[in-house]
Parts: sequence; C-alpha cells; structure tokens
Amino acid sequence: MNNLPRRSLLAAPFLALPAAAGAQGSDWPNQPIRFIGIFPPGGGTDILSRIWCMKMAEITGQQFVVENRAGAGGNVGTEAIARARPDGATIGLASVGSLGIAPTLYNRLPFDPERDFTYIGGLWQLPNLLVINNDVPARTVPELIALIRANPGKFSFASSGSGTTVHLSGEMFKLLAGLDLVHVPYRGGAPATVDLLAGRVQMIFDNIPQALAEAREGRVRALAVTSARRSPLAPEFPAMAEFLPGFEIDSWGGVSAPAGLPAPMVRRMAALTRQALETEDVRRKYAENGATIWPLGPEELAAFRRSNEAAFAPLIRASGARVD
Repeated sequence: MNNLPRRSLLAAPFLALPAAAGAQGSDWPNQPIRFIGIFPPGGGTDILSRIWCMKMAEITGQQFVVENRAGAGGNVGTEAIARARPDGATIGLASVGSLGIAPTLYNRLPFDPERDFTYIGGLWQLPNLLVINNDVPARTVPELIALIRANPGKFSFASSGSGTTVHLSGEMFKLLAGLDLVHVPYRGGAPATVDLLAGRVQMIFDNIPQALAEAREGRVRALAVTSARRSPLAPEFPAMAEFLPGFEIDSWGGVSAPAGLPAPMVRRMAALTRQALETEDVRRKYAENGATIWPLGPEELAAFRRSNEAAFAPLIRASGARVD
C-alpha cells in the first residue's frame, strides 16, 4: 500500500463515483424496464399503457415490457409496484381505482397510497360509457331507469373489479336514480365484456375505448358517458348528467414506482413521460381511444391523488360499497 503512487491513493476512493452517479438516475433508463399493468390485457387502460410504453421505448432505446398483474380491482398489481425494488427497473400504472377509490372502499389494503409510492406523472383521463346488452329493451337512460325500477333486483351491472371507476359509476347510478341493481365484479374489463355479450349481466359502465368499439360494431347498445359533458370521441351519446344532475366520474391513469426513488431519477422519469405524451402520435392514439393526455408532474399527481380520494369517499360511504 505504501508503495502506491500518490496519484493512485488520491484516486482510489473516487473510483465508484461514476456508478454512484448513474445509480441516482440521471441515466435512466439504463436497462429494460418492467411496467406493471394492473388490469388484464386487452382492456382500455392496458391499451393506453402500451401506447405510452411503446413511445418510451422509441425515445429511450430501452425495452418497456408490460407485465399484467390483475386482480382485486387493480390492487394486486398496485401492491406489486409498491413491493418492487426502488431502483427504477420496475414502474407501473397509477390508477384511480386502486389509489383514489380503494383507500375508502377497502377496510384493509396491502399498501399505503401516501407512503408506499413515488408518483412520476399523469398519463391520461377518459370517461366511461354505459353500454347494455342488446336484448335489454331500453334505448335511453330514462327508459333503462324505468325498466330497472319495474324489476327490482333482477338487473345486474358488471365491473372490471371492485374499486374501479367502472364499479363506482354503477354505484353512482344506483344512488342517484334510487335503483335496486346488483354489482358483479370481474378480473378486468375483457371478461366482464364476455359475460355482457352473453347476457349473463345486463350492463357495464366500461372505459370508453373498449365499450365504444363494441357499440359501434353493434354488439352492445351505448346510452351515455359518465363525464360532465359529452365526449368529443362520441358526441352522439349524452352525458349521464343530462338525466341525473351531479353524475360525473372520469378514469385516470399515471405512472408510479416504489417509494424511495432518488430525486434525480424521478425528475428524469417525469421529463421523459411528458416528452412521450406530447408527441403527435401519442396524442392522436389517445384521442382515438377516447382519452386526453394528462401531463401532470410528480407533485401534481400526488396532490391530485389525495384530492381524488377525498372526493370519492362520500360516494363510497353513501353507497354502502365498502369491502372487507
């Protein structure tokens, strides 16, 4: 040791600096990225997630591999995000269902929305679309309400899982219209649609991309959107609020990661996320799927999540939809 040149002795403690700098995230992504989708493949949120992942891969030159971890209204996948190593290699979908609704809907959750995540940025917002099986003899929302009132307990609505906006849209419908309507949860929108088409359930407030495609193919009948105003994607369908004042539910998606990511990495992720969203082809593809880009930053998304939880809490409690 004493025979080493002075230059070597001075340099030795700093040999790890380049690796340490990289670990802070300024070079993110420097490896393939696992993106946890919290719903099954083929649904509206899965399509929108994959559009963003494909653009991120194009921008960064790294693979973004979608891993679908469905179950419990998105809670299974959301827990997987929270439990991942905070090294930037695993990110996933931040969803209104598991992070805005679930904290009030469920008496116990396997994650803490405030403590267990790093919020990266918003991706999209989109309404749901009320569609019914073609054999249901109703062509407007008022006709559907009258039919359900005349047959209490005989009609059911599907959802992609308890705690999703698909579920809460049905609960709001029940509450505002005073209906006796049965909720049937599924492990995602795709299996729920299968049973809707088969007539095992009569209706669903599904994310607009999937529901609108089914309606325009004539496989189901669309009645109304859940946003406060008509959707530019489907202006022929009224808003639920035109019949039930105060009815408004929008779905949203963002990017989350495990808690504890270094601040430089978060800034890098957020900047790349916004860059991807603001490209013309992502804007166009989102619009084609009924969504608008939602380029919130990390602090904005975290604050919105808190306010969204507070906004949904009274509806969930009033509906009696809490889950053990």
